[in-house]
Amino acid sequence: MNVTLLIPARYGSSRFPGKPLAPINGKPMLQRVYERASLAEGVDNIYVATDDQRICEAVEGFGGKLVMTSIDAASGTDRLEEAATNLALPEDELIINLQGDQPLIDPISIEQLIRLFKDNPGEFEMATLGVEILHQQERHDPNHVKLVYDKDHYAIYFSRASIPHGRDTSDYPMYKHLGIYAYTRRFLNTFANLPVGRLESLEKLEQLRALENGYKIKVAIGAFDSPEVDTPADIRKCEQMLSVD
Repeated sequence: MNVTLLIPARYGSSRFPGKPLAPINGKPMLQRVYERASLAEGVDNIYVATDDQRICEAVEGFGGKLVMTSIDAASGTDRLEEAATNLALPEDELIINLQGDQPLIDPISIEQLIRLFKDNPGEFEMATLGVEILHQQERHDPNHVKLVYDKDHYAIYFSRASIPHGRDTSDYPMYKHLGIYAYTRRFLNTFANLPVGRLESLEKLEQLRALENGYKIKVAIGAFDSPEVDTPADIRKCEQMLSVD
């Protein structure tokens, strides 16, 4: 099973225009994501998927590989489907979808997803990661997506709300979803062609499209958090974390 890691990146963002190129301690955020991904064992190829010339120039500047997509891609999933088509990836290729706003992603998290597929061939075609929430304020922050899963570690639901809700206690583990997915090229095509669901539209979470249409998502619980950058303030938090390291 060959592994291709794709990083969808667009310049426009309602909350943070130009986010992929925002500098973090002197390097564009996208470069930090790319470099962290390059440290993961088992990844055969890494590409940034974008439609923006400014992002192209930045990626070429740090020696990364690119795949161009159209400006009409409606979502990150649509952009990845187009990228996979342009790269002529075979149906059994394992695709890692790593969001371009995770500059502190731990390479071990990527390796964990790859192992999940290679150790369980044919059992599922889509998987993702979660991590236990350790900071109380994240339980109630809608920017931190929560997940619940069944006894076999298949996702039951993803939400911006605090789930599950403890009626009589607050002393229980809650899990945060990390914005990294793995799926076969075959399933990516299926996923991208599913209709947008009601819950996906409400929560603005693409992964709900799979659940709403009856597909399973395997969940692995990792040991490493990967804070996402949603606002300029998050850049400063990442810089502080890097300075501690």
